[in-house]
Amino acid sequence: MASPPDSLKWSAQLHVASPNRRLVGDKITLPQSALEALLAAAPVVAVHNNASRNATSSFDPFNHYSFAAERQARLAFEDRQQQLPHPLTFRIVNPRNGRAVYAGIREFSADEDSIGLSAPLREALGLQSSTPSSSRASRDGTPSGDVVMGDGVDLEKGDTVTVHAKQLPKGTYVKLRPLEAGYDPDDWKSLLERYLRDNFTTLTSGELLLVPGPQHEQFRFLVDKFQPEGDGICIVDTDLEVDIEPLSEDQARETLNKRLAKNKKAQKPTGGSSTGGLLVLGEQKLQQALPGECVDYQVKNWNRKDDLEVVLKASDDNSTLNLLITPFAPHQRSKPRDDEFVFGDLSGRPTKRLKLSHTSVYLEEAESLNIAVHAWNSSDLPQGSVEQPIPYSIQIDVAGSAENGTSGNHVEPDADEIVCKNCHQIVPKRTLHLHEAFCYRNNILCPKCEGVFLKNSDTWKSHWHCPHDSEHGNDAISKLKHEFIFHPSAPVRCSNCDFEAYDVSILAHHRTSDCPGKEILCQFCHLVVPQQGPDDPSFTDPEVLLSGLTPHELADGARTTECHLCNKIVRLRDMKTHLLFHDRERFSRPSPKVCSNTICGRTIKYDDIGRVQKEQLGLCNECFGPLYITSYDPEGKMLRRRTERRLLQQLIGGCGKSWCRNDQYCKTGHKLVTGEDRVLSAKDGLPMIKPIMDRLAQGDTSHLTLCVDEASQTRRSIATMMAGEGEYELAWYVKALEEEKGDAGNARDWLKSRAPRIGEIVA
Repeated sequence: MASPPDSLKWSAQLHVASPNRRLVGDKITLPQSALEALLAAAPVVAVHNNASRNATSSFDPFNHYSFAAERQARLAFEDRQQQLPHPLTFRIVNPRNGRAVYAGIREFSADEDSIGLSAPLREALGLQSSTPSSSRASRDGTPSGDVVMGDGVDLEKGDTVTVHAKQLPKGTYVKLRPLEAGYDPDDWKSLLERYLRDNFTTLTSGELLLVPGPQHEQFRFLVDKFQPEGDGICIVDTDLEVDIEPLSEDQARETLNKRLAKNKKAQKPTGGSSTGGLLVLGEQKLQQALPGECVDYQVKNWNRKDDLEVVLKASDDNSTLNLLITPFAPHQRSKPRDDEFVFGDLSGRPTKRLKLSHTSVYLEEAESLNIAVHAWNSSDLPQGSVEQPIPYSIQIDVAGSAENGTSGNHVEPDADEIVCKNCHQIVPKRTLHLHEAFCYRNNILCPKCEGVFLKNSDTWKSHWHCPHDSEHGNDAISKLKHEFIFHPSAPVRCSNCDFEAYDVSILAHHRTSDCPGKEILCQFCHLVVPQQGPDDPSFTDPEVLLSGLTPHELADGARTTECHLCNKIVRLRDMKTHLLFHDRERFSRPSPKVCSNTICGRTIKYDDIGRVQKEQLGLCNECFGPLYITSYDPEGKMLRRRTERRLLQQLIGGCGKSWCRNDQYCKTGHKLVTGEDRVLSAKDGLPMIKPIMDRLAQGDTSHLTLCVDEASQTRRSIATMMAGEGEYELAWYVKALEEEKGDAGNARDWLKSRAPRIGEIVA
């Protein structure tokens, strides 16, 4: 495939702007003047005038002779305007080293005479290390002759690149080569499809792709080959086949070693943090954590109608442990950490309790509970101090069933007892004077928290109360921890966006709610991705608020797919509603009418408006065919006689078919089923068929048993067995097997989308 002609001629030399974190992939920003210059250089194309007015005053739509004059007049007045190609692609050259790369435009919002480049583009052009004074431009060093214009004086504004408008051919195939071993993603197809669609317009030969994985890893690939061959391709509005070069033997061996090392990583040395793992209701675990580390637990099974309570008890009244919980759900994929959690207790109390209500919205779609015990560590602690693991116990149970302690129990004194006003202990009245003399001399009561301490104890000397809230503690570390978490000296900034919080708890709420970088499991691309990309709508967008989707899901759900039931093209985010309409049709669909022949596996067809086609004796066309004649028979007497003769013929002579299983009313079927040859005369057969004919005279056709073909007989037998499951009516099983040519597996799939189950109410 040849490259498209460059109908758009434009180039400029621009200074590279400071890095912008919003630019990813191959995206660039250009100044507004560049857009004006591109429009001025755009080719002129013809645009038909669709106005309602006629080009000639004599045009008459009912006179075909005036059509030719109108056509010529419209061609003469045809609008012609300048139009930019789509998509806009550019070739960027660094004249200092001759490196070139292709890119797509993000927006025209850069400062005048400057260009914004993403980090991959800056690296590909070698702009990470080049400076104006480090090298001089030369025409010999640039294949395309791109030089820096400066009147012989070094530029002081930084790096300069040359930008050319360049149209690239649509790519059909690209081959990626992994540069490292150990790549083991769950779904290559979805991962690469999403990454390339969101971040790239072009691909350059020899380009390095850094693909972020779902577990915060980085996959490095080299663009090794693509078709059509050349320096670059466009990957927008094209079916691109992506091929990954298989690993070599050494890379495969290294991948296996990394997987084994990952499995052994959980075995930590003695004296370190515990490995965590699965937490079962009612089971208490004795664990330990090193300062600065987290121990992760997971709860998978619990009754969703019960409230839960998690209890963390630190030994030696240690106040540095934090209890953090995050439900693992489609919109909460990250593990709880000190700055990212849904439920948490960051207080200085050695015993921490968190109660989880079953009515909480965070638990509605929770697949499991992720619990983390974080041992807080301060950089202000003395250097060289030996970090010892902190022992603790953790337990989760149904709220109210676990031992909740006696802190809330209030004991009333007896008649001969009294409460000491200083220490609030119950003492006998007869010894009150002795107790008070000792108590006031040795104990002191904190007026704020009413805690009792020995006057000369270190605990009382270290006792503190926060002037901003009701928190208090008994050691310097708990005070330092409280100030660091809830009253930091400077605002705490989110690592994924520009949000700043006044304390860590506010930051944690932001990172688990409306942070653009919060990871979710997209219900459309099935990847763990940030909930808001650079091109996605904002959280305040009305469509985002009304749909209940994240900005990423709203944008990703705009892709279309084909409905597997009606073959219509539907947006992914509308597919759920679309299928509900099919469900409504499924509920209201009339039940199929099965052929009254008890061994026939056919249904009677309906016409275009849903009425049963004309039928006789409740038989399908195939079963009624041998009984049909053209004689006038308004009362059906002749039809009943023909039916009687056919039944009698089956009893006396048989049908002669090797697959027949009509053992009751067919000589052939009786011998094949029972192994016995039954010989009957007309005198013996007439009494056997008389009950059927009597019912037939009364309009009851449910006992007709006529021999049929093998496929129909087999379908009826399978349908009877499947109907024993009790999920659908027999008529629907017969219809499904008829539509799917007797395939039971396909018939079940057909029933799920088209047949109402027994007990379902029509909406």
